[in-house]
Amino acid sequence: MNGKIPYQRIIFGLKIKQLRQQKRLSFAELAKATGMSVSYLNEIEKGKKFPKADKITVLASTLEVEEEELLSTEMGPNLAPVKELLQSNFLNELPLDLFGIELGKVAEIIASAPLRVGAFISTLLELSRSYALREENFFFAALRAFLELNNNYFQHIEDAATAFVEEHQLPGNRPFSPQLLANILEDKYDYEVVPGGLDAYPEMDGLRSVFLPQDRQLLLTSKLSSMQQSFQFGKEIGFHVLKLKDRSYTSSILRPRVFEEVLNHAYATYFSVALHLPLNPFIKKLEQFFNAPKWDAKAFVSIMESYDASPEMFYHRLTNIIPRFFNMPKLFFLRFLHEPENDQFEIDRELHLSKRHHPHGNAILEHYCRRWVSLSLLQDLAEMQKDGKYVSTIVRAQRSRFLGTEDEYLCITLARPGQSENSSRLGGQYAQGRNISVTLGLLINADVKRQIKWLDDPAIQARDVNRTCERCALTDCSERAVEPVIVQKRERLRAIENRLTKLNQA
Repeated sequence: MNGKIPYQRIIFGLKIKQLRQQKRLSFAELAKATGMSVSYLNEIEKGKKFPKADKITVLASTLEVEEEELLSTEMGPNLAPVKELLQSNFLNELPLDLFGIELGKVAEIIASAPLRVGAFISTLLELSRSYALREENFFFAALRAFLELNNNYFQHIEDAATAFVEEHQLPGNRPFSPQLLANILEDKYDYEVVPGGLDAYPEMDGLRSVFLPQDRQLLLTSKLSSMQQSFQFGKEIGFHVLKLKDRSYTSSILRPRVFEEVLNHAYATYFSVALHLPLNPFIKKLEQFFNAPKWDAKAFVSIMESYDASPEMFYHRLTNIIPRFFNMPKLFFLRFLHEPENDQFEIDRELHLSKRHHPHGNAILEHYCRRWVSLSLLQDLAEMQKDGKYVSTIVRAQRSRFLGTEDEYLCITLARPGQSENSSRLGGQYAQGRNISVTLGLLINADVKRQIKWLDDPAIQARDVNRTCERCALTDCSERAVEPVIVQKRERLRAIENRLTKLNQA
């Protein structure tokens, strides 16, 4: 588009619109005065087209403004917030088209009330600074929103994984031998796989792999299990099969440069999960599990173990398949980290489909409700470890009724000891002694009741739950971590308001 980058076209279009409106000219009147069509002028104002030099001269003359002023990216005080936002990395690097949003529409909304919207933007920026929100956090939040928008299911990746298996005549049984996928990387994609290649670099501890594009070398840490190796090979293959250009060369993204890098990392991960946990066999195993007469934790774990999958891989696949093939779209996924030494909990990964479900990331320094099975199971695991019992994986189901609502969730949680491995987001290690739980929560409705035969099994614990202790009015909660200070503050305010009402009526 005449060599102009998007924000320059949009700024130019906004200037034309503002000048036209100041002169009280309609599109038809400006079209007649300039000899340009209404549709062309409309495209200019939306920032979709940039006129050639001769047309810029005509526009400047008609609107009685210097050409240099039209072409300058400087804007008056009313439109200054527009320029700041358009030049920000967030809008330049985030592909708004994935969400069906035009950049010009965003600018148009800002330009319609620049002072008010500008103040709102400034408020958001101040909040982001107060809560230490970095650009990479924004990218990951945008990724989560994109996955939620698509119900975490991508048919083109499923098709690509199926076609890859057929093309290379891979065996139907899982798990794959990591050497099988390593051979494909070396033979088809000209890789050199270097087992233990990261061991000589202590500063790389915590990373599973690093790809060196110039040498075509994939350096691995020797700490990887067979499945972890195979999963990393699957991701590398995914980048090539899906033709993903922007990517991180480390196994996890240390600091994303652009949103496409974060999105492509998620796509390659999805490809590897689909490769190792194939769609149709996985659906059949889930059908058998849901049709069992009683809740069976061992049967649940056995599905995961049949693929030699990690809990994260297994739950990733559950969130791909359950909404689409079992018509249960109202679900959430949470991963909690727990430090038994100080009994602190942190959500480091979450996904919500169809709605924002109740358990999710909370305000800084608030204490999550310990009644959720995600937390209580981690506490039980810590007690077992304290007693000297070796525990690899424990599983529990819970029916969680959220206080003050009609919402009830079937939660299936798997807890395990933490490992010295890289976090999926920022490449940091889990500290020694840190445990992890992953939870799938299904909002209990007619579809869930019809398809999960063991839902009413009395062996499944039922509990009233809340979001945080600070916001919970329960008076008989033995699990309470802190006083309900937010509830108490609201009650004090309510008491003041009631007294004021009575005083005014006296």
